Amino acid sequence: MKLQIRPIGNSYSEQAIDLILTIQQKEFNIPITIEDQPDLLQIESFYREGGGNFWGAFVDGELVGSIALIKFDERAGAIRKMFVRNEFRGKELNIAQELLEVLISFCRENGIDDLYLGTITVLKAAQRFYERNHFIKIDKENLPVQFPLMSADDVFYHLNTN
Repeated sequence: MKLQIRPIGNSYSEQAIDLILTIQQKEFNIPITIEDQPDLLQIESFYREGGGNFWGAFVDGELVGSIALIKFDERAGAIRKMFVRNEFRGKELNIAQELLEVLISFCRENGIDDLYLGTITVLKAAQRFYERNHFIKIDKENLPVQFPLMSADDVFYHLNTN
């Protein structure tokens, strides 16, 4: 199996929607729809034009993971859409780790010093993953004012990329 991580745009919207909604709805029973996440239909304008990006993880040409960055301030960004298909998770392929490292490298190259993210209580493995990667849990009140809050999120993290 060959893993490739590369920026993706609108031509991958359908595959990204399929990947993300399947995980959200079927695996974690999160009542979220495509209408709740219109950014997936406008990857280029939503993520790239503001200085962020959207990456896909491909195994043998198939989209199996994603991660995105919204740049919401001169030196700050928010991680979004961090998903890896169930059968591709774990240390063997290390896809989540590779995706995160690509995003952090992008931040360092582009002067984004502070990374924030929101997740939900039920995603315990995700929380452990971020904590292993030196993200610090913070209270919602300590998020920057401009942080793009998602209504479902109730657990928040911060990482200084320097």
